Amino acid sequence: MAPERKIPERRSRKARRTRDTLAQAAFELVLDRGLRNVTVEEIAEAADVDRRTFSRYFTSKEAAALDSLRGDGDRINAALRARPAPEPPLLAYRRAVLDWLADPGAEPWHRRPRIFDLLVVAEEEPTLYAVFHHIRVDAQEDSVAIVADRLGVDPRQDIRPAVTVAAGAGALLAAQAAWVRGGRPDALPALVAEAFDALSADLLGEPRPAPERHGPAPDQYRDAPEKDRDAPGKDRDAPEQHRDTTSTTSTTGKAEGTEATS
Repeated sequence: MAPERKIPERRSRKARRTRDTLAQAAFELVLDRGLRNVTVEEIAEAADVDRRTFSRYFTSKEAAALDSLRGDGDRINAALRARPAPEPPLLAYRRAVLDWLADPGAEPWHRRPRIFDLLVVAEEEPTLYAVFHHIRVDAQEDSVAIVADRLGVDPRQDIRPAVTVAAGAGALLAAQAAWVRGGRPDALPALVAEAFDALSADLLGEPRPAPERHGPAPDQYRDAPEKDRDAPGKDRDAPEQHRDTTSTTSTTGKAEGTEATS
């Protein structure tokens, strides 16, 4: 490797270390003291740099404290790119999130020390939550581009990539909020799966399998005369051939007219 190339690479590694040191210092101070009891100067001092150096890397103490979360969006998007092409977009997004959560090497939230505590603080501090929101939006913009590429469409002309990511990211956000409120650091993967199940089954009208019925007949048939009960195997939706519908129709129409007038 040429000497002139070694210098920029060395500077890049040093800059990365400085950024990581500042982020770790902010992370620990915010959790130990509380966001409002920490200053930028204290973060810089803990990282053994000056205030000006801090400003080269971060715009605020909130951005520094949450910096480690930026990599999570990148990991989810990498998993999304790796999903098989035939998978429907929302299913691919769901499985990408679950792949990230299942990969110990990716250090997902529930496996990383004190991330749970940081997200609890973010729920309570508006300025911290605002930065968390921006981090999510940045990751979602990349997700939209990936989904658009999978579909072979222009996301500026086709709304499906944005809708897919909004739905999937919304499910992840709902699971994360329930995770923080529930107080169980190990519950995140199950909550994410539950959120996506609710999205696909309950909200999109794809019903979950109904449990088999056991025991006595339903109430509407239990007390009916034997001759009026449906015979086994009879199609209840089939038309009855000998019913006189004239009186029923006229009675129904009269009742409806009376109700409308009253």
